[in-house]
Amino acid sequence: MLEIFAGKQSLRLAKPIMNAAGVMGFGGEYNKLIPPDTFGAFVTNPLTWRGLRAAEGMRVAALDSGMLIHTGLPNPGLQRAVQRYGARWANSPIPVIVHVAANTADELTACAGYLDGIDKVAALEVGLADHATHREARLMIGAARSRTQLPILARLPLYQAGQIAAAAVEAGADALVVAAPPRGSARDPISGRLIGGRVYGTWLKALALRAVGWVARNVHVPIIGSGGIHTPDDAREFLEAGARAIQLDSVIWIRPSMAALIAEDLTVGMMTRAANSLADDMYTGYIDPAARRAQLLPSPPPLPPPPTLPED
Repeated sequence: MLEIFAGKQSLRLAKPIMNAAGVMGFGGEYNKLIPPDTFGAFVTNPLTWRGLRAAEGMRVAALDSGMLIHTGLPNPGLQRAVQRYGARWANSPIPVIVHVAANTADELTACAGYLDGIDKVAALEVGLADHATHREARLMIGAARSRTQLPILARLPLYQAGQIAAAAVEAGADALVVAAPPRGSARDPISGRLIGGRVYGTWLKALALRAVGWVARNVHVPIIGSGGIHTPDDAREFLEAGARAIQLDSVIWIRPSMAALIAEDLTVGMMTRAANSLADDMYTGYIDPAARRAQLLPSPPPLPPPPTLPED
């Protein structure tokens, strides 16, 4: 179990896995594809103090090794979201973490203060801007901490994670999410124009894994790894690099059933380590169904030896 402390309150995750913000809506949309208790916690789509409309035009562009997505962060606004989805959060079998996106410290202060009084919210995740500096990270996380006793997870931008991790912790972050997907540009195949958005794909794993390792060596709060995780092996490598838990993003859209396999692998691995199992006894992770069937089927009989040819 991962426990993230924040003064007298704490966030307890029975499983070291959750979804990333912006992937599974505001609660309940994916229940038919992924049972909620697959995860240790649920992270909402980004919420802002005032509601935002969806972006116009092309919102998804295919890339050679992933996808670019531009949504405009559509959401009803924080207060309306609590009114609309609060009952779902209250009935959730796992803790609910509300992700807040804010452009100013005042907006973040308002969001944090409002959420502090909502019992059904277990923690707050603050998304820091891609260009955030050391000073801005301290300002934003400090603004949230000044108005809430909830555990605060700071989601760091990928390319700035190493520079601002310590500042976020100094300002009051109880855990760090490393990292948010970076922004990129791609050509809209319909309009022919270049569009911008966040980039997802398996190629992000190597970059995020390095960032996790660097941050884990330099701060002393739990790290939650995110970026390009598509298999149990990917997830275990993030834990090996220093993460205490992981967040899944694009794999949920591509192959939602993989979430349960990753969760099973990580949970069983935690149990065997806690029981002091020997390395040879530990569950080694996902086995391809074809390979599993091959293990269960009897081996075919050996081929007979070739006939002996008469000597010349």
